[in-house]
Amino acid sequence: MKAVEITKPGGPEVLALTERPMPELAHDQVVIKVAYAGVNRPDALQRAGLYNPPPGASDLPGLETAGEITAIGTGVTDLSVGDQVCALLPGGGYAEYVATPAAHCLPVPDGLTLKQAACLPETFYTVWSNVFMRGGLQAGERFLVHGGSSGIGTTAIQLAKAKGARVFTTAGSDEKCAACVDLGAEQAINYREADFVETMKAEGGADLILDMVGGPYIQRNLQALADDGRLVQIAFLQGPKVELNLVQLMTRRLTMTGSTLRPQSDLAKARIADQLREQVWPLLNVGKIAPVMDQEFALADAAAAHARMESSAHIGKIVLKVA
Repeated sequence: MKAVEITKPGGPEVLALTERPMPELAHDQVVIKVAYAGVNRPDALQRAGLYNPPPGASDLPGLETAGEITAIGTGVTDLSVGDQVCALLPGGGYAEYVATPAAHCLPVPDGLTLKQAACLPETFYTVWSNVFMRGGLQAGERFLVHGGSSGIGTTAIQLAKAKGARVFTTAGSDEKCAACVDLGAEQAINYREADFVETMKAEGGADLILDMVGGPYIQRNLQALADDGRLVQIAFLQGPKVELNLVQLMTRRLTMTGSTLRPQSDLAKARIADQLREQVWPLLNVGKIAPVMDQEFALADAAAAHARMESSAHIGKIVLKVA
């Protein structure tokens, strides 16, 4: 099968089209003929040598896909050959075929194409598990998500709004801010022109913040939280190390937490999938929320897709067309 591999750690240019053996099928897995593969920040981190695959996972990049099941393992009872699904992957999505646990597959929502469905798993698993399962966002609470025009951001805005939260976000241009407001943000803060800390303080502080920036944002996030507020960290685009004054953590009863998705157990990911199926897929089926699409690239042009993502010019999700 054709696949895109990381030839060595480096920039987008180290991605190269190659031939690989078909994936092996375990008893609780399915093999999917990939129609589209989503492109995500962890793919770029892996490409740069900063995010190694977990033991047993494919060394090929790609953490989400949509396509048709072509084989099922002996322990799989609720899926069949020919089913169209989208799926969270341990790796290997930049290829014509990929194997993944059956429990991590979800049906393609009503009215969505395979291209759209390929944009769902990585971001929806991440947002749901961190904003709702870990962060405990409730209706009526003030929620701030940084990077509102990203795949994570556009997903978080829509889900939080659909669940009744007041949504605030940051973005780097007026165009991106307008897109965030269109998705349901009450206010989008252009971080090049305004201070999100002061904005949130004027609103009474954020009850929950989802951050993937890190670095200097960590202390500022604590300042932007309301008393008893929660900060959930999912990435560190500006670095994981910073000097913090944690007095307010105690005096204002703040909570700091975070997670990464890929290293979690298959069972943990299956539990997230179960909640998505129950709580989120009905919203997708009726069109109340939908993935925001940026641009499509051919599998052979994966390097250009990574360059697009790392330019931060995109709004929403980038996909590779495989089939």
